Amino acid sequence: MLISAMVELAHKLGDTQLVRLPRELLESTGFLLALVGGAVKERWSEEMERTGFNPYHFRVLVLLDEGAQDTQAAIADTLELDRSQLVGLLDGLESSGLIVRHRDLKDRRRHVVSLTPAGRRQLRKFRTIAERVEADFLDPLGDDERSALHDLLLRLAVFHDPRCILDQDAGV
Repeated sequence: MLISAMVELAHKLGDTQLVRLPRELLESTGFLLALVGGAVKERWSEEMERTGFNPYHFRVLVLLDEGAQDTQAAIADTLELDRSQLVGLLDGLESSGLIVRHRDLKDRRRHVVSLTPAGRRQLRKFRTIAERVEADFLDPLGDDERSALHDLLLRLAVFHDPRCILDQDAGV
């Protein structure tokens, strides 16, 4: 059974017999980050699968939306995807009319990928789903707590992965 479903069921039933995790694990910030991250990822994946897509499709569309167009190799490198895995993702997005690929006029060996108007519309739908999943998941937290959590997570992300630096932070 899914972690989130187990927790929800325990809350509904007032289950005091729920198997509890060891205190040592619950006192570990790293364990809690992994646990919560896994639960969010699972919920997000389930929601995306209902649309016939997956979170990787969302990541590709967001990247294209921010950068207008890019080469397949650059997309794979930025998202840390195997290039053959990316080709499969792009095939699905292209067959759905969400992206177009064409040869780079400067280098015929490369394919440039662009978001279509239908891709922008679908991305808006995906963003609505993402916002709903995040809001549901963070429901126990107030606005200030959500903001503080985001700021701390972003700081950790930037420290461990330079791809996470926001444009405004690049000069800092």
